[in-house]
Amino acid sequence: MRAALGMTVSILKLRIGSFVALAAVVGILTGGATLGPIEALVFAVAVLGASGAAGAFNQYLERDTDRLMKRTRNRPFAKGTLKAGPTWPVTFTALLGGSLLMAWSVGGTLATLLVFLGAATYGLVYTVWLKKRTVWNVVIGGAAGSFAVLAGAAAAAPATGPAIGTVPVLLATVLFLWTPPHFWSLAAARSEDYRDAQVPMLPVVTEPEFWGPTIFSHVAALVGLSFLPLFFGMGPVYGLFAAAGGLPFLQRSWVLMHNPNRQTAMATFRSSLLQFALLSLGVILDEGVRWAL
Repeated sequence: MRAALGMTVSILKLRIGSFVALAAVVGILTGGATLGPIEALVFAVAVLGASGAAGAFNQYLERDTDRLMKRTRNRPFAKGTLKAGPTWPVTFTALLGGSLLMAWSVGGTLATLLVFLGAATYGLVYTVWLKKRTVWNVVIGGAAGSFAVLAGAAAAAPATGPAIGTVPVLLATVLFLWTPPHFWSLAAARSEDYRDAQVPMLPVVTEPEFWGPTIFSHVAALVGLSFLPLFFGMGPVYGLFAAAGGLPFLQRSWVLMHNPNRQTAMATFRSSLLQFALLSLGVILDEGVRWAL
């Protein structure tokens, strides 16, 4: 049972999916919060399911590449624990379809379309088209997470007014800018893996003199942008958490730019996770304070 659960978490990439679902919750809370708690939970689970389907497609299609990387060679399809066959794509498509139906039942057509675009961007555009073709793969592929914020906002939008407000658009842009330095810092720490698999990640095909400042500039832009929602209705609790997550991420990327090694790269990668988590928590707590008052 434990092994089966671990395999499911791995195949569906539920660790990544939980962040995508959290992004949808951020969109719901900043988009008008017109969904009730049960509807919001259903929508978040739907986003988790759609993300899981996209992650499963990614693992299935990349099983040969995964075998070449130490970090991924023990994934079920790469290791051969699960054999390739037509049943799997059909199963993943059914999961995506069920998730989209669940999203539509509480969020409507626009929100469901955005959930689909997020899954398709990761599962097909990034995995099939971009990953092995361009050094900017995760830049364009970064749109996958941004769609979750926009989808949540569309699902919770009030009957009158814009379908997606300014704050969700800003936060979706922050997430779009967040994805490249998140993955680039991991690639800098695991460059041999990506080189062996012939994946042209920026730190693999360029020198530190280029990719270090590129990572830092992305982080500087996203941290600066993360404070703009304060001018559009977000409160001081949000601002505090934006600073608590963003400033260490900025500092780590500055250190990485001047001292590009595996240790500083992993520290930057971990800081990116903390930044996203604290920013999201800031949105949730800020909304909680607003509700309590």
